[in-house]
Amino acid sequence: MNDKTKAARHQERMQRKKEQIDAAIEQADIDKGLLLVLTGNGKGKSSSAFGMAARALGHGMKVGVAQFIKGRTDTGEEAFFGKHPDVTWHVLGEGFTWDTQNLKRDIATARRGWNIARELLNNQQMDLVIFDELTYPIKYGWLDVDEVLADISARPPMQHVVITGRGAHSSLCSAADTVTTLQDTKHAYREGIRAKKGIDL
Repeated sequence: MNDKTKAARHQERMQRKKEQIDAAIEQADIDKGLLLVLTGNGKGKSSSAFGMAARALGHGMKVGVAQFIKGRTDTGEEAFFGKHPDVTWHVLGEGFTWDTQNLKRDIATARRGWNIARELLNNQQMDLVIFDELTYPIKYGWLDVDEVLADISARPPMQHVVITGRGAHSSLCSAADTVTTLQDTKHAYREGIRAKKGIDL
């Protein structure tokens, strides 16, 4: 096959692909706020959510963030986004459960956190709300998944919600418009490499 033939066939394939994509775009006529779930054992769930935050801010949207497990306030994402005038940032956790080792306190912290999260959902000015690591308090039974979903369903119709964390409850996944499961293929942590600023922190 000569170069001219290859070029012609490539053009034909790309034209067919373009027609398929254009047709799919044309058929998409629903406009509403989305619920996205980023789950799985792979790295990048929170990073993906904060990428969406950056994208939303670029469009002049207002963003709310509630971190349910992480108790530290020296992460790169908070240092960057927390200063932005269109970002409302809440660190609601006290660290991972193996840090606190106090079930009663963990449950109380989760409940207080969800009360704050509900305020974000009820805020008509909030365009994107990120619930970082919300899957854990649901998985551990600290928060009722039906209550969480009811509050999310009652949010403003064009508000987007992103939930991150491993082991997302099946009800969360069923309710979501988009679910992405990140796979853990290889991780530097298992090689004894410390968490790095700008990558993990």
